[in-house]
Amino acid sequence: MATSRKAAMGFIFITLLIDVTGLGLIIPVFPKLITELIHDDISAASEWGGWLTFAYAIMQFLFAPVLGNLSDKYGRRPVLLFSLLGFGIDYLFLSFAPTIWWLFAGRLIAGITGASFTTATAYIADISTDKDRAQNFGMVGAAFGLGFIIGPVIGGLLGGFGSRVPFLVAAGLALLNALYGYFVLPESLDKANRRPFSWKRANPLGSLVQLRRYPSMGGLIGAFVLIYIASHAVQSTWTYINIEKFQWSEAMIGYSLGMVGLLVALVQGGLIRIVNPRLGNEKSIYVGLIMYALGLMLFAFASQTWMMFAFLVPYCLGGIAGPALQSIISGEVPANEQGELQGALTSVMSATSIVGPLLMTHLFAWFTGPAAPVQFAGAPFLVGAILMLISAILSWLALHKRKIVTA
Repeated sequence: MATSRKAAMGFIFITLLIDVTGLGLIIPVFPKLITELIHDDISAASEWGGWLTFAYAIMQFLFAPVLGNLSDKYGRRPVLLFSLLGFGIDYLFLSFAPTIWWLFAGRLIAGITGASFTTATAYIADISTDKDRAQNFGMVGAAFGLGFIIGPVIGGLLGGFGSRVPFLVAAGLALLNALYGYFVLPESLDKANRRPFSWKRANPLGSLVQLRRYPSMGGLIGAFVLIYIASHAVQSTWTYINIEKFQWSEAMIGYSLGMVGLLVALVQGGLIRIVNPRLGNEKSIYVGLIMYALGLMLFAFASQTWMMFAFLVPYCLGGIAGPALQSIISGEVPANEQGELQGALTSVMSATSIVGPLLMTHLFAWFTGPAAPVQFAGAPFLVGAILMLISAILSWLALHKRKIVTA
């Protein structure tokens, strides 16, 4: 059984790695493509970028619980393959977009079908034990990290041949990944653990209501929400801020994201397996969130390119928090509801992606625009640091209450 679980983790890791590599390919050139289509500067492009993320996120919010519940009924494998196919179609739309509205069409398709991480986390929950759940969830972060070592570096270099070339390569990767999954990826959910599909539980609000049945879930979900909103200070504005402050090229953006990927892979693929068993889930959350806040604060006031690379170290060390928090939440839910839980958490993440990118990109646009009271491109990083500290406080309050209830 242990050997079978290890093999399944290998399959899901490779699937996620290819998926994230495709995503990483397009990030360095996305601002350039937007500026070409809107015929405006980087400040305006950041606002359009925020709205494109919003379009993706609103579809994710609506459809992630549906796909999560479908995976509880039909298994993880078919839903994951459907998701990968959707990403391939999205990248093709982006590759050949003649106007900015084609980008929106592609993002809407990807949002509807984009359940790869939802299904992957449910898959991991299926094959994990209480002892190794946090470490296995860390492998999602490791795949994300390695994909971001490979994808952005190659994407930045391919961007030199044209802003659309990385999108074509990403489309090819996504479609090849779907083929790989079709022939290689095994099913993880036993038929005995499946349950009927319910529209009541599959709507985004309904799936969130289901979370209230579990003790301490509300406070932890609140912390989860703030972490993901804060993370958009980096995810949604990293390229725009560094182009504005340091005039980074697509290649330099790719190298920086490659460094992020390397550090995330080291932390979540290796360090977390040492740190989490020694600190435990609760202390891992606190330490991780403090490191996130420190890294964001340093980003906000960095004045040279080398500082952005150096300050990635404390920021990426914060990655020990997420898997620990997810492990505690996952441990509250029975096996036949893991797909529903992960779908609900993805809806939470998508809800934050409705708010986070708009908040952070508009902060950047405001503080780099002509009407700004002070020119401060690092404003999104500063706000993100504050949100991380609030999240740490919420986590402490929720876990302290949980101890009292279970005492």
